Amino acid sequence: MENEVKKPHKAGFVNIVGNPNVGKSTLMNDLVGERISIITSKAQTTRHRIMGIVNTDEYQIVYSDTPGVLKPKYKLQESMLNFSEGALTDADVLLYVTDVVEDPEKNKDFLDRVAKEKIPVLLVINKIDLLKGNEELEKIVREWESRLPNAEIYCTSATERFNVDNLQRRIVELLPDSPPFFGKDALTDKPARFFVTEIVREKLLLNYDKEIPYSAEVIVEKFDESDGAIHIMCVIYVERDSQKGIIIGKGGEKIKKVGIEARKDIEKFFGKSVYLQLFVKVEKDWRNRENKLKSFGYLD
Repeated sequence: MENEVKKPHKAGFVNIVGNPNVGKSTLMNDLVGERISIITSKAQTTRHRIMGIVNTDEYQIVYSDTPGVLKPKYKLQESMLNFSEGALTDADVLLYVTDVVEDPEKNKDFLDRVAKEKIPVLLVINKIDLLKGNEELEKIVREWESRLPNAEIYCTSATERFNVDNLQRRIVELLPDSPPFFGKDALTDKPARFFVTEIVREKLLLNYDKEIPYSAEVIVEKFDESDGAIHIMCVIYVERDSQKGIIIGKGGEKIKKVGIEARKDIEKFFGKSVYLQLFVKVEKDWRNRENKLKSFGYLD
């Protein structure tokens, strides 16, 4: 019997871009099959480019979730926009994610750049579960067809995993022939500490209103892992003394709640028991200070 011709291995970078709050992180977590990007209903949840890696014997997809595109008001947001714009330059496939309520002309400059891309662009219209019927969806699809005529359109509901498998199959078809870029057991390019900070930051977004979570940064000062447990110490940096008081809460109740919620998710993520300590410190105006943005990993 003749030997079958083995198909070449495929590998590539698939970058996910779009405006804030359209479901990019939920979609990436669906595609990767792991909870890598934090998800809340608040805009600007993702601050870094976060890679999630999908491996099979035949291919490796390196997904990259980027911060939502926005007009920067301070240096932190400039850094976030740079992450998103950088995603246009180093992708094999670009996923532009929108949803059924967003104006197609929002952030026109960024969209114009996407329209000129030579690489394959897959336009994902997310949250179609919010629509009442097909007529509404057909109208939205027509608007996007005129806006990004070279893109292939996929209508999805990331929260309900609708049409995500079809999208993944198309991504695999578009991957170039290439050996893997990362080890086949790799799930992400980020270290363990990074996911601790993301989980704690998610709890800040869920438990505090207004500017508080956006003024906060989480740094892991200690990460001691043994066979059965992990001892973690995190510092939450805020910009003003009043914010420190709000985060701690009366008698430390608020920070205790954040710690309990974060610990549960960290234990689930690592599959180990976790001892978590949280402290709050003031670092005035850190979002506009380059030295602080560098130390927090936003600038090279």
